[in-house]
Amino acid sequence: MGTTIFAIAVTLVAYLGVRWLYLRYRHPLLNVVGLGAGVIIAVLVICHIPYSEYVPAKNIMTVLLGPATVGLAVPLYRHRWLLRRFGAAIIGSVALGAFLAMMIASVIAKLGGLPADVVMSIVPKGVSIPFAVEIAKIYNGIPALSAAFVVATGTFGSLVGGWLLNLTGIQNPVARGLALGTVSHGQGTATALMEGEQQGAMAGLAMILAGILTALFAPLAVWLLGLIG
Repeated sequence: MGTTIFAIAVTLVAYLGVRWLYLRYRHPLLNVVGLGAGVIIAVLVICHIPYSEYVPAKNIMTVLLGPATVGLAVPLYRHRWLLRRFGAAIIGSVALGAFLAMMIASVIAKLGGLPADVVMSIVPKGVSIPFAVEIAKIYNGIPALSAAFVVATGTFGSLVGGWLLNLTGIQNPVARGLALGTVSHGQGTATALMEGEQQGAMAGLAMILAGILTALFAPLAVWLLGLIG
């Protein structure tokens, strides 16, 4: 129990510390997920705490993901006028973004000669793990590998997504939120929330829409990739 409480405390301190640094300096490398995980790993190694002893703390904190996800409805409700104003553009942009996120990396993987089950595991990488795992199961992908690609995609997107948007001069909060939520799911949404409430609301909406649309587009994507007859 003592180790579990210590692990939860370390995680909270790492999160709050890295979040404070990001909000102060706005540097893309000050990523809450990437740098926060690095801090936690360093502490566990220094204190000689194996990952197996961190798992109970992880399980407790994972339970809170459900309420946290539901909580994304609060900023979305506050900015529901954006849905009325940009409804068609939101759906169209998320649909296109979700489809391209599925196809581009998968085509590169196929051209690189990767096996069909690995390519299939890459297809749903842009959505949250529950969506990705189920899609991979249906089309003979490797669920564990899909989960790994999801984590890697989210981490990379949250690291460089804001920087790329700045580089291209995209400052509109609606566009920034939709972009981060569409391609980087939960991690992108967390980054968007740190930018502002509008960005977070749009990212949360995009994350949900991208998950649904990816599931709908999956048959077309695997057919175009030649993964099914």
